[in-house]
Amino acid sequence: MSKIVTPLAIISAITFVVACTTTSSGDNTEVSSIPEQPIAVAPPPTIQPTSASRVLDADTRAAMFSLVSTNPKMDGLAHRAKGILVFPIVVRAGFLAGVSHGVGEMIENGKVTGYYATTSLSYGFQAGAERYSYAMLFMTDAALNNLKTSRDFEIGVGPTVVVVDQGMAKNLNTETAKSDVYAIIFDQKGLMAGSSLRGTKISRISR
Repeated sequence: MSKIVTPLAIISAITFVVACTTTSSGDNTEVSSIPEQPIAVAPPPTIQPTSASRVLDADTRAAMFSLVSTNPKMDGLAHRAKGILVFPIVVRAGFLAGVSHGVGEMIENGKVTGYYATTSLSYGFQAGAERYSYAMLFMTDAALNNLKTSRDFEIGVGPTVVVVDQGMAKNLNTETAKSDVYAIIFDQKGLMAGSSLRGTKISRISR
């Protein structure tokens, strides 16, 4: 008898994969091993870093370094942003339904001010799995406050969010960026063709 793969089963599998990915470095991970980058990421005194958050800090800085090193214009745009929400590792898998999940950090003025989870669910045949990163650049105070005051911020609802891939992001700069929020997908690895963030929900979490 064939088995039906439910979204709940897929979510459980992805949660397991993400947990393994974010903890594989162990509690002795040294953040200083990540190369210096244009955007400093250091937790403020109000957030006491745990071993898990230190690993996430390192992953976040590595992701931003990867994004900026392949697109130097992004550095200027990032410094102009009111806040940057970085999800360094998002895992997506699908068969009868597609599910993605990841955790990330909000960076304001070079400091970590909060932790967030990203989750999406889509239906339709989409066999495969992939891993990618994405960063959301909040260009206005109003857009940033919308995220902070929303119980579940959904991409496609509320502030205008322009989603671009790593190639399209090279056309962005401080002169052409006019939208409220830019979501940049990069470092995609896997078998699934393309990634869409529409309908993705973002919620604040504790670490």
